[in-house]
Amino acid sequence: MTNKIIKSSEEWKKELTSEQFEICINHGTEPPFSGKYNQSKLEGIFKCICCGEELFSSDAKFDSGSGWPSFWKPISDEKIECISDSSYGMLRTEVNCNRCGSHLGHVFDDGPKPTNSRFCINSISLIHENDESNMGNE
Repeated sequence: MTNKIIKSSEEWKKELTSEQFEICINHGTEPPFSGKYNQSKLEGIFKCICCGEELFSSDAKFDSGSGWPSFWKPISDEKIECISDSSYGMLRTEVNCNRCGSHLGHVFDDGPKPTNSRFCINSISLIHENDESNMGNE
């Protein structure tokens, strides 16, 4: 397993844009239909914007109509951390990068077969393997 990355908020602030910091570290959410990967047909691997961990494959990406990039499974269950989230008066399951703890989005049980999962992920928390120009430091 990959070594955990632990950084303070101040360290992350120096490495991320203000938008990346708000979503990845402060557990924010980008507006629906605003993210660059929502309608993307790019093939390949989507990585964590904060640490570069490979999280999702385009092979598992689907159009959920939700306004955020959706995947029916991660590359490996070990790559993500799922925790209970009761913010905003709702009970949801938050999805974080298991390597650095960055907030990615949420997972719901209304996705396609075979998993019935819909990993609803913020575009801003991802970077495609062929576009590492905006990636935080590893």
